[in-house]
Amino acid sequence: MRLSIHAQLDYSFANPTDILLQLEAAAIPEQTIEESHLDISDCAHFARVAAQDMIGERIWVRTQGQLLVDYRATVAINRVLNDCLDLPMVPPHQLPGETVQYLMASRYCPSDQFQHFVDAEFAGTEGGARVVAMRDWIEQRYAYVPGSSTADTTALETFVRRQGVCRDFAHVMITLTRASGIPARMASVYALGVEPQDFHAVAEVFLGGEWHLVDPTGMAKEAAMAKIGIGRDAADISFLTAYGNAQLNSQSVEVAPA
Repeated sequence: MRLSIHAQLDYSFANPTDILLQLEAAAIPEQTIEESHLDISDCAHFARVAAQDMIGERIWVRTQGQLLVDYRATVAINRVLNDCLDLPMVPPHQLPGETVQYLMASRYCPSDQFQHFVDAEFAGTEGGARVVAMRDWIEQRYAYVPGSSTADTTALETFVRRQGVCRDFAHVMITLTRASGIPARMASVYALGVEPQDFHAVAEVFLGGEWHLVDPTGMAKEAAMAKIGIGRDAADISFLTAYGNAQLNSQSVEVAPA
């Protein structure tokens, strides 16, 4: 699978502002960046830094006034695809050290409050079978409603409201997975099938000794996602984090088969 990606950002900053960008597809073994071009309007500072777990890069920008970003890329997806249903859970005491942080509760994913729920709701399932059951449970019971949540909405709030956007669905999936003793993290991706087109957030779960992308909205498939970056939850994967006041003028994302 090859994806053609085009993302544009147009923001304004009244004062000199430090901005952290993360919107380029990551150059990692599971995907090949065949072509890539990034245009950013004039700024006082530009520097690339490693992103979470060395997956992808972030860009520090310092600017004032209008910030225009235009990113285009062609990405070939090479990842090995396995049906999660048949994959075993790795016992916690055998987990690699780098996965342990993704077992723990985080800002948007209070997994320590969901252990009794997952044990009751998904009794009789384990490993990949439990992950699939949780993914299907969320997709069937939650409504995708743009504007129904904010940047502060947690998985607990989404669990009660039964509606949200992709980041909310992913937060609930991650929370339930961690509560089941399976490492889970959030991934930002470009993906086919997402409506409306935008930066997309999905869960990534550690099963059978490998990470696997899971979209509880049901819109995107693992074979048609280009990974941008990963983190504990949405706080780590934002495409733009401004350390000051920001005004959104416009933004767009287009993903198509290449």
